Amino acid sequence: MDDCVFCKIVRGDIPCRKVYDDGELLAFHDIHPVAQVHIMLIPKLHLASLMEADGSHEALLGKMLLLAPKLAKKQGLSNGFRTVINTGKGGGQEVFHLHIHIIGGNIPPMVRRD
Repeated sequence: MDDCVFCKIVRGDIPCRKVYDDGELLAFHDIHPVAQVHIMLIPKLHLASLMEADGSHEALLGKMLLLAPKLAKKQGLSNGFRTVINTGKGGGQEVFHLHIHIIGGNIPPMVRRD
């Protein structure tokens, strides 16, 4: 996709602070982190969102989910981390290229307890 910002990062048109690259997946530091550690994990294959995934993507999705804790640990998140996949406009997705946020450090709870 010519106008996809993550595809531009994959192609090297936009620089990133790489954490991981194996030819199929790329992980890099988010440019607007919400916590001390905020990594984006993306497939190099353009897949707009989780809604577009099908059985042919099963191995790719599994690989992404299994890689997330390894990357988190390498970033010092041995006590835990949050993974987020925003899906579609209604799910808060802003970049329409499948990605997993790996977030850790001093993060607020997902649900307010008043």
